[in-house]
Amino acid sequence: MQEEQLPTALGLASRSPFYHARLAGHKPSAGLAALAELPLTSKADLKASYPFGMLAVPTSQLATYHESSGTSGEPTSSFYTANDWIDIAERYARKWVGLSDDDVFLVRAPYALPLTGHLAHAAGRLKGATIVPGDARSSAMPYSRVIRVLHDLGVTLTWSMPTECLLWAAAARVAGYEPAQDFPALRALFVGGEPLSAARRKRLTALWGVPVVEEYGSTETGTIAGECQEGRLHIWADRLVPEVYDPATGTSSREGRGELLITTLCREAMPLVRYNLQDNVEVSYDECPCGWHLPTVKVEGRSTFEYRVLGSVVTQQRLEDLVFELPDSYDVLFWRARADSQCLNVEIEVPAEHSAAACRDLGASITAEYAIPRNVRPLPPGTLVPHSILAASQDVVKPRSLFGPGEDWSKAIVYF
Repeated sequence: MQEEQLPTALGLASRSPFYHARLAGHKPSAGLAALAELPLTSKADLKASYPFGMLAVPTSQLATYHESSGTSGEPTSSFYTANDWIDIAERYARKWVGLSDDDVFLVRAPYALPLTGHLAHAAGRLKGATIVPGDARSSAMPYSRVIRVLHDLGVTLTWSMPTECLLWAAAARVAGYEPAQDFPALRALFVGGEPLSAARRKRLTALWGVPVVEEYGSTETGTIAGECQEGRLHIWADRLVPEVYDPATGTSSREGRGELLITTLCREAMPLVRYNLQDNVEVSYDECPCGWHLPTVKVEGRSTFEYRVLGSVVTQQRLEDLVFELPDSYDVLFWRARADSQCLNVEIEVPAEHSAAACRDLGASITAEYAIPRNVRPLPPGTLVPHSILAASQDVVKPRSLFGPGEDWSKAIVYF
């Protein structure tokens, strides 16, 4: 199927200013075998093409415009037509748990320029679910309000980053609830947007008592892979061509370990050819017990989250595993670490009665894994994530300038 779709996909791509020049002279009929001869598309290419260099259709055909959530200050544009939206929403909705009109779906992701919140919203509506637009990083939706709607509305499904689910658990406890007991309607947590280690996934499942269903994608591509009932991420290879790139040799292969390249097959507004997400992955075509005949991918994160301590490479994902492999009874939810050149410094929030044991056990695990000097320090609960933030109910009002006697006029709009 990919072989048949690729010529059309490359033809669509060549309509954009960027690919019109890059694909000149390439024979679309050459198929998959010739794909590896084409240059990679990098994030730098997308940034250099801002705003319309990657656009392959007239602006009159666009449905939405988006930008990634990167912090470099240089925007990366992404465009979608109405047909593109049907494609990416359908892909997102391919959950083994299933979305239906019986679901109340809390979307706890930014409703701004990034794609993620809008994508989940569209997929939920495609399947008839009731959407609770929870937003994220918004003063209009503090954690106390998230817990209220989770509990009072009988939310059945959620979409967020994995870290959000830890914060909800802490906020639920502050509000007097037990996550695994007091939210009986909840049946799954949909997560994405950051690497999720096996140990943290297990901890989230234990905290909430429901499956954690992972999603992998980006604002530039939409959903790339979704999770099957066996807990494996399957690449939607009926809509995308994946490659595994070895930056050391400059070569790519069908499977193995390396950086993930994606070529879109159905994209209208912004086709991508050999786009390098710069995510370290492992792709396999081995048969999966679930019966989905699609390649699987393990996402290992980015090299920017790897640091060297005395010759050992410390990764965020492996260190996260070590933290969440601590016994659940220690009740460690939040942590941070700094990899100095001579020592790994780790801080964990842990109740006083478990602090000595938790620091001892985590220190021993780090030594066994990395054989480097380490310093593990306990912090009282509420240090890294203050309980006041979890319990606060911000007063979000419309702009106001005139106040009466005795009113707090510090709530007036401030011009700066």
